[in-house]
Order: sequence, then structure tokens, then C-alpha cells
Amino acid sequence: MAISQDKYDKLDEVISANKGQSGAVMRTLQAAQDIFGHVPKDVQIRIAEGLGTTLSDVYGVATFYSQFALEPRGEYIIGVCLGTACYVKGSKNVLERVCKELDTKVGKTSKDGLFTIKDTRCLGACGLAPVMMINDDVYGRLTPDKIPDILAKYRQAQ
Repeated sequence: MAISQDKYDKLDEVISANKGQSGAVMRTLQAAQDIFGHVPKDVQIRIAEGLGTTLSDVYGVATFYSQFALEPRGEYIIGVCLGTACYVKGSKNVLERVCKELDTKVGKTSKDGLFTIKDTRCLGACGLAPVMMINDDVYGRLTPDKIPDILAKYRQAQ
């Protein structure tokens, strides 16, 4: 999907405002994330060139902080906990079922653009292990067989 010139113009304004300032890469990446929803390579290159820094500096910040996405994210972010309590109770099998149902891998977005799958660490609901979150909704005491019905609820909301 092509990105509109208007978005690049907004980014150029942000780059111009931040150039030469302390923390310019971080502030510019935050703005780029807001403008584009993620920071693809062409945006990172534009930021590096505009701020007079290297692509590796921009990429280093973009990949260090989890707030930045290098690929488009789905409407629903699925986080399956792989913390100790959840892992011991079978969260790996839950995660595998999520990936199978969505035909995508961890860290990627489903082909329909609805779901992005993440493996996470402790979600603070160890008593409900294994646990998964979809956006702000928490699902506990999961088994792989519960996953299709849970995902169907979000698909039907479309």
C-alpha cells in the first residue's frame, strides 16, 4: 500500500524541527510512528538523511525500544505470555495454535491485517496461567482448543 505524500511532508516538518536538537532521533521516530503507524525502512532512511545521522543509528533506536514497529501492526495485538508460570502451564502450545489459526509467525501481522502476534513476558496474571491478551482483553486458563472461538469473536467484530 502506497504511503501518501502528505505523510512524508509531515515527517519532513518534524525532521526540520528536530534537526540539531538533543534526542532528535527518538523524537522524530516517535512522530513517524504516529504519522505512519510504523517506521518502515524508507522512513528510517529519510529520518537519517534529514537529521544528518546514519541509518544504523536510527535503526538502532527503532529496534531497541519496543514502542516502535518496523512493519504495519494489526488492529488487534495478541500477546501470549511466555513467562515462567504461563510457560509451565502450556502457553507455548497456545502460542503455536494462535500462529496456526492466523497462518502467521510471532512478530508478524496476519494477511488480513487484523492481528499481530507477539510473545510477551509476565502479564501480571500468573494465577490465570496460561494467559493471552488481545489489545486490553485478558484471557486466562487457556488451552489451544479455546483459541479458534476467541479469534472468531474479533473477526466477527469487523
